[in-house]
Amino acid sequence: GIHRAVTREERAELLTPFIAQRVRAFNHDASDESKHVSLGETERGTPVELDRALFEHSHVILTGAVGFHYFAGFTGGRKSVCPGLASRRTIEATHLQALDFERGGRRAGVGAGRLDGNAVHEECERIAAEAAPSFLINTVTDELGRVVRLYAGDWRTAHRRACAEYADSHTIKIGERRSLVVASAGGLPHDINLIQAHKALEMASYACDEGGHVVLVAECPDGLGRADFLKWFDAADSRELESRLRESYEVNGQTAWSLLTKAERFRVQLVSTLPDDDVRLMRMAPARTLADALARAGGGAGYIMPRGAAFMPVVT
Repeated sequence: GIHRAVTREERAELLTPFIAQRVRAFNHDASDESKHVSLGETERGTPVELDRALFEHSHVILTGAVGFHYFAGFTGGRKSVCPGLASRRTIEATHLQALDFERGGRRAGVGAGRLDGNAVHEECERIAAEAAPSFLINTVTDELGRVVRLYAGDWRTAHRRACAEYADSHTIKIGERRSLVVASAGGLPHDINLIQAHKALEMASYACDEGGHVVLVAECPDGLGRADFLKWFDAADSRELESRLRESYEVNGQTAWSLLTKAERFRVQLVSTLPDDDVRLMRMAPARTLADALARAGGGAGYIMPRGAAFMPVVT
């Protein structure tokens, strides 16, 4: 996708040193036009531009982990190809499907845990099909990163089953929203930067009363995730930011919009290592410790979400 390149040390950790030393691996560059093949456009007008490597080998095998995604529905499956090995233009066009610029806000059908009727998922899957994947291996991991379930087979069918079973086991039914939600991003890699940690804030928003307190615990050792992320918070409010995205869309601008809408709906405190001024610019209140944040929030009934992005609260 458009995330930073994986370091040599991270590659060895992800693949194991044995594989990293014996199998050629490369970092995809979404901005390098020479590395992509253009395959026309989808029915929605999305340019289909994929990494040449997908068409220079006999088989394409998709790997990855399945979890909730705040607008693509779930991770895994087609995301290994789109956005994983797509050009920046293709990534921006598919992510643009998440917003409804005519009515404002999220497009109907787009959201965590949704595949059917989700325009982002459908467009990414349509584009991934151009690479004709031969096989898929997706996993579900526990809080220590250990594989607890493995799904393999047809890249669509196996992914669908993984998503369905993940939703069954990771949807938490709650009787009501409450005035305080404490959510941890879940440690590395989930809180490596704010763009990633925002996914936990999304889930916390499903359990919090409007105007209530959300305490997000996320170290963010790599900072914001993009050097230019703060530029979006020059907007007076989320409506102005949405107008800017309509005129000049960028993927991380949508993340900024999603974060800002929550900061407007809830009183969000962020326990992190980010500079206080940056946190305030994003309309959140900085806190050095969880104890400080809880003291400001006061008492009242609430929820604790130790792995904020992994579980989805649903009011029943």
